[in-house]
Amino acid sequence: MVEPAFPFERAGVNEHLFLLRADSRRLDARYLYFYLRSAQGQAEIMSDFRGAAQGGISREIGTKVRVPLSSLAKQQRIVDLLSRAEGIVRLRREARKKAAEIIPALFLDMFGDPATNPKGWAETTLGNVVDEFRYGTSQKSGTLGLPTLRIPNVIGDRLDPTEIKLVFVPDVEANRLRLRDGDFLFVRTNGNPDYVGRSAVYASHVMRNAGFDGDNCLYASYLIRARLKLDAVNPRYLQSFLSTSEGRKRLREQARTSAGQYNINTEGLASIRIPLPSIQLQTDFEERCRPLFGLRDLQSLATAKAEGAFSALVARTFSGAKQAHDNPVEVAVG
Repeated sequence: MVEPAFPFERAGVNEHLFLLRADSRRLDARYLYFYLRSAQGQAEIMSDFRGAAQGGISREIGTKVRVPLSSLAKQQRIVDLLSRAEGIVRLRREARKKAAEIIPALFLDMFGDPATNPKGWAETTLGNVVDEFRYGTSQKSGTLGLPTLRIPNVIGDRLDPTEIKLVFVPDVEANRLRLRDGDFLFVRTNGNPDYVGRSAVYASHVMRNAGFDGDNCLYASYLIRARLKLDAVNPRYLQSFLSTSEGRKRLREQARTSAGQYNINTEGLASIRIPLPSIQLQTDFEERCRPLFGLRDLQSLATAKAEGAFSALVARTFSGAKQAHDNPVEVAVG
């Protein structure tokens, strides 16, 4: 069961939520929680999904979802196992968060708060330190082609080589979109305003370590590539600035919304003001951060492995469960 994230003894829900109460004589609420997180449980829930633009599930979900039942003792053993596994995932996430917090602290120590610029760095626009902005390919993914980065591969302020898709494009287009070390990738559109403008620095060795040809990777149309003038700005310095609260603020100021989607274009990116210390100082920052980048990446990899192992454990736990019940489980909806 999810531990409460707020210090209230009593709470309520609004009209957008359903409150499910399991019949405690037959069903452990924590067991229900884990089951509904499994692929089988999600399929049960989505079988009641209705609507297109803004769909949802009905209040009858409690009488429609069928939960594989075993004895309460066995349910509690399953809950104990999955809770322990979930605890490992939680610890990994906390370690990843702490590792990621060190780099912004070092940035502020070396360069000061960009909101007040106490060290008086000269500022320029992002467009002045970029040779070229370019949108990615709109070709569909398939079973053949070149590895192509998408939004899920860049939204964590790092290059994430999991779930890479293959896209076949003509040679002319591939030559235009092929990524180089130091290229900067921006998320240009998303329903979540906090994801718009999120970025990752392309590093071919990360792709090679994941089993891909790091010299032949492309990027999809929901991303924008900025090819930086590396004699003027260091990619790691730039990303660290854009990850500060002031950097995020300047990105959000250039985002526009339409039909529930938030977007940023090349003109908006080019107009963002950035503080520009000497390239030597920026490089010194990268050198000091290099072990921290490695630690952050290791923690992210360990977290991904823990999450994958937990998901697999949940799937195995419920995959063999029989759901051929004459009556649905007793779940009250409030």
